[in-house]
Amino acid sequence: SEGVVITGIWCVSSLGLGWPALWNGLVEGRVALGVPTRLDGSGFRSKLAGQAPDFRATDYVPKSYRKAVKVMARDTEIAVVAARFAVEDAGIVTRGTLEGTAPEPDSAERATPTIPSSRMGCHIGAGLIAAEAEEMAAAMSTAREPGTDGLSFAAWGGNGGVGTNTGMEQLTPLWLLKYLPNMLACHVTIIHGCEGPSNTITCAEASGVLCLGESTRVIQRGDADFCFSGGCESKLNPMGMLRLDLAGWTAPTADQTDGSQFIRPFDPDAKGALIGEGGAVLTVESAASARARGAKVYAHVAGYGGGTSDAFYQQSPAAEEGYESAIRNALDDARISPDQIDAIVPMASSIPAIDRAEATALASVFGARLSSIPLVTITPNLGLCSAGAGALQVAVAAGCVHQQRLPARVHSGKPIAGMDAGKAPSRTANLQFVLVCTGSMGGTNAAVVLRRANA
Repeated sequence: SEGVVITGIWCVSSLGLGWPALWNGLVEGRVALGVPTRLDGSGFRSKLAGQAPDFRATDYVPKSYRKAVKVMARDTEIAVVAARFAVEDAGIVTRGTLEGTAPEPDSAERATPTIPSSRMGCHIGAGLIAAEAEEMAAAMSTAREPGTDGLSFAAWGGNGGVGTNTGMEQLTPLWLLKYLPNMLACHVTIIHGCEGPSNTITCAEASGVLCLGESTRVIQRGDADFCFSGGCESKLNPMGMLRLDLAGWTAPTADQTDGSQFIRPFDPDAKGALIGEGGAVLTVESAASARARGAKVYAHVAGYGGGTSDAFYQQSPAAEEGYESAIRNALDDARISPDQIDAIVPMASSIPAIDRAEATALASVFGARLSSIPLVTITPNLGLCSAGAGALQVAVAAGCVHQQRLPARVHSGKPIAGMDAGKAPSRTANLQFVLVCTGSMGGTNAAVVLRRANA
């Protein structure tokens, strides 16, 4: 096997829509964290977030598919739009791009999909998609317990009699289709005609890296030539914000409106993270397929080591063991030693207990050399993007090896000694191997090694 390569990238983040918006924003050291407009955070202790720009998914799907947008949550819309432009970046034609968003061409002008549908797979990470608060409140308001403001479970379940139109009966028949986590991959596969292996991984921040590993393995064993791979999520909703608030992950912001001072990775005095929304979809392809069509290659997927589990997010004394194992597995799969890693793109959450576990695991693998390995941290710019985080980390790592450049690093505090994580300008660098590693809220870890595409 000639290996697996990344040939297309498209991102959605608070820095903008598209891969160039993300990369250029990071190189310039811009921070896109502030007061969100789609969520009233006044009732939360953490009121700031990284909000992606608004867009209409109907503008980016085939005309024949526009009705389906009605049953897409924000998370799914992000994935569908990201996949649409990842295809363009990869320079391929799919069933979805043939239909396009403009009037369809004459049949004589139709092209043939670049890759047969049976050889295209899809693996996109997702979160626990929260129902829209207004939608749920409108239905719940019809199922009150008589004489109180409480909810009547009998009325909510429709036990008030056929045709009463209360509680759940207020929800549309297709309501649930909007909130199933597999809908991200589902819509992408339908639009682009992917008939190869498809899967959804719901392991929070690790999801995107795990999906890249899944796509890589599918291609390596010969079950596909090309896969959509990544992860997307938006927690900019009351339920998403509340979950992370109750977990103690978010930083209290009081009445501040500038989010640039809060996220300080590996700083013992950091107060927590800020929520971000977005994600990335990458096109992953066999090196033979990419070479045959003369594709641009961002990076080779050199090694993968994912799926380890531990008490990473529970602040266990042994929380770093599974994380360390994931990194070592990725290095072993790449057949390289820790001394060959030129840069690391870590989770860098700014949650002190989790940062300590991550730092301990990295130090166990890299020893004293860790202090001289540049860390690429993106949470101070974007916020913690949940199921989209790992995919964004991979996208940035691919950009690093492709551009042979490290983005600027934002930091308003003081990271612990022994880690190259403080404020730094963007600079050129000789990057042969870059490690991406992450834990997750659910305790799953993942790591991948990307290698520079040789000229």
